[in-house]
Amino acid sequence: MVDGTVVAVRGSVVDLHFPKTLPALHTQVKVGQHTAIEVVNYLSPHDVRGIALTTTDGIARGMAVEDTHLPLQVPVGDGLLGRVFNVFGDPIDGQGRVTGLRRSLHGSPLPLNRRVTQTEVLATGIKAIDVLAPIERGGKAGLFGGAGVGKTVLITEMIHNVVKQYQGVSIFCGVGERSREGEELYREMQAAGVLDKTVMVFGQMNEPPGARFRVGHAALTMAEYFRDDAHQDVLLMIDNVFRFIQAGSEVSGLMGQLPSRVGYQPTLATELAALEERICSTDTGAITSVQAVYVPADDLTDPAVVHIFSHLSASIVLSRRRASEGLYPAIDPLQSGSKILTPTVVGKRHYQIAQAVRKTLADYEDLKDIIAMLGIEELAQTERQTVYRARRLERFLTQPFFTTERFNGIQGQLVSLDEALDGCDRILNDEFANIPEKELYMIGGAPCTSNSSSPPTFLSTNP
Repeated sequence: MVDGTVVAVRGSVVDLHFPKTLPALHTQVKVGQHTAIEVVNYLSPHDVRGIALTTTDGIARGMAVEDTHLPLQVPVGDGLLGRVFNVFGDPIDGQGRVTGLRRSLHGSPLPLNRRVTQTEVLATGIKAIDVLAPIERGGKAGLFGGAGVGKTVLITEMIHNVVKQYQGVSIFCGVGERSREGEELYREMQAAGVLDKTVMVFGQMNEPPGARFRVGHAALTMAEYFRDDAHQDVLLMIDNVFRFIQAGSEVSGLMGQLPSRVGYQPTLATELAALEERICSTDTGAITSVQAVYVPADDLTDPAVVHIFSHLSASIVLSRRRASEGLYPAIDPLQSGSKILTPTVVGKRHYQIAQAVRKTLADYEDLKDIIAMLGIEELAQTERQTVYRARRLERFLTQPFFTTERFNGIQGQLVSLDEALDGCDRILNDEFANIPEKELYMIGGAPCTSNSSSPPTFLSTNP
């Protein structure tokens, strides 16, 4: 049935004319057999503007448009477990269609009276995160970093460590990232035996911006079903939230919107909030989200990054300098932090050790210029002690990952919070003062052997 016609095509934005009745906002319309368009704006009493969710190749002015009278919908339910989907909810794993209940992508954030706040810590088995930037169960954590500093490796390791022990459903949402990484992650989860309680949704970088812009909402719709209807906790991994903003920026100019700061869309804050505010906990279940965030040019003051920061309960910042020094994971302990790192939530001992670690590393950072100019011998004895402790802490907070075993041949390590705190505490008390720094590099828990607290006679240059 022909309901309208195409009047203009500008990249991924298509203008449509409907002589009779206009489709509702967010309705999906179709042009030909393969092109799906979502209505996002009214131009006149008979014209609308839409975002193409598939390629616009082959579309021409005058082509017929069919109104489906339905919003973009995805399947929900237990049948999703172990499967891989695209933004339309169509399986892309070659295992047949999923039948059953379908829901619109465009859900509303829950009202405040239905939300609950939990203060339970979600253990990741990664020392630097659990000690210095603990993640809240039912909260949102961001992994911030530029290109090539290890965001995807870190989020993959968290999936490996957390999914096995997580009593609930895990959903991985790939937004604008490489198809190869999604394929590798699928194979790894299959080999680890956790795919049967995992759902994967992809809108990869080769897809139109409309698909990348909506795939996050598709994953959230699935997550909300498990939280509200199945009464289960959900672990939602998103890689990468910046690509969601970037997709909105791509179509913003074509939609006729004037750009804002640094060329971003003027509706950046609203679009991001529409996604982030749906991630919350209720008395029936919790959605815990871990999100990778690309930082353009390593600039943490970028408007997109600043807006994402404001929605998170834990911020884990990856440092290019630490990556260049071989300190993996390259988490910056001074820029990373968590809102739940308080004595009332994590306990007095954890809080005091974390603060002591942070102070020691901050003091070492202040001394680096003096060391570079005059040498460590010119420092006072107490300052040298601080340097020795800080360098050992830096190396102890490194950790071999299970997901990188096949690349470096080092057995991955899962470290409990008690082991991590115990190791940091012993380093702060100079128990390892007489052993080489390299003995604390890329290990799990701290070694059993303790030494006297006298200072070392040299500063090791090995990692």
